[in-house]
Amino acid sequence: MERKKGTIGKILLIAVIVIVGLVAAAPYATLDPALSRIKLDPGYPLHYPLLVIHIFTALIALLTGPFQFSERLRQTRMSLHRLLGKVYLATILISSVTGLAVAFHDASFTKQMAFVTLSALWLLTAWRGYQTIRKGDVAGHRVWMMRSYGITLVAVTARLVVPVCILFYLAAKGLPGTDGIAQMIDAILQVNIWLGIILNMVILEWSLIRKANR
Repeated sequence: MERKKGTIGKILLIAVIVIVGLVAAAPYATLDPALSRIKLDPGYPLHYPLLVIHIFTALIALLTGPFQFSERLRQTRMSLHRLLGKVYLATILISSVTGLAVAFHDASFTKQMAFVTLSALWLLTAWRGYQTIRKGDVAGHRVWMMRSYGITLVAVTARLVVPVCILFYLAAKGLPGTDGIAQMIDAILQVNIWLGIILNMVILEWSLIRKANR
């Protein structure tokens, strides 16, 4: 029964990841800068192209990541597991570097630092995952890849916390006026990336400690 619940939970989690990832990337599939959800810097012609590369390579990492933790895939198709691992790491390298290039063109310093921190953690955890498997440390590799995917999932968590933050804001301050709605959303978008990083890392490290103590 517990195993069945675990399987259902994994399926639901993957479904949420896929839906949120595709919805986030959809406006950029047309390659129309006018549809960008991120305000573009008119003085930086590469802003939109780099943003598109960042988003779609992040999407690939988001969708290929879960396969890295499939025991069945590792046991029956090790060559495919390694190929997907290489794709995952390559897309993280591209997405994190383009993410850094894009981050410094956000008007908000708070958001700039959030994206810089996210990209740095993404690169670090992916590098450690690669480094450990090159040394033959399979257990260490698995732990660092879990941390890496935890950072990848910030793209999902940061979006899911927005409606939760809105509810807390409304409960604390009540329904804002027309101008207040824009201010409320802007205030939440200043912190949602930070919340995503903190939540994911706390949950992941807690689960790793719990597993180690069993």
